[in-house]
Amino acid sequence: MVCTALAREAGHRVIALTVDYNQRHRCELEAAGRVAAALNVSEHIVLPLNLRGFGGSALTSDTAVPKDGVAPGIPVTYVPARNTIFLSLALGLAEARGAKRIYVGVNALDYSGYPDCRPAFVEAFALTANLATRAGVEGDPFLFETPLLHMTKADIAREAHRLGIDAGMSWTCYDPTPDGLHCGECDACRLRHKGFVEAGLPDPTRYAVEPAQP
Repeated sequence: MVCTALAREAGHRVIALTVDYNQRHRCELEAAGRVAAALNVSEHIVLPLNLRGFGGSALTSDTAVPKDGVAPGIPVTYVPARNTIFLSLALGLAEARGAKRIYVGVNALDYSGYPDCRPAFVEAFALTANLATRAGVEGDPFLFETPLLHMTKADIAREAHRLGIDAGMSWTCYDPTPDGLHCGECDACRLRHKGFVEAGLPDPTRYAVEPAQP
């Protein structure tokens, strides 16, 4: 959401890509639609790609989502190669549309230990992207924009506030309740709430349980 708003603020026409990978937190698909409409993107593509056929993650299987606080190491909510897969799809879309800037919302601070959110990953993927595409080979390289990479969750909450966008439109929770609330107990909920608290901003999120500190 914040990436999209920053791209719009920079004067870009935005083509948004949402991947429906049959994730357990399907509320984020509805949230993506709300954000795309509110921020007036030029095109919003929802691409089905059922990663439950691979499994290997609590988000694509029936494995329980951890709710005892953010632990060290790579958590079971890591989806194998997810950002590599998603960026490959975004790269194909960008080349097909003639777009040169690919905005990526990865965040290397206040995160849950995912290896594909690190600066080294984005740098390596950008190199691969420009080796593997006609545009890159012909000297018209893709630029990968990562405006959130070195922000804390509090910084991101402040940016949403500065941009005048309703953070309540966005979705974070990995294990939503049947009635569509953020659980308030998973890593994602805890880190989200911490960001609003540290930013000194009201948290517009509807939680089933008030999040504890990560």
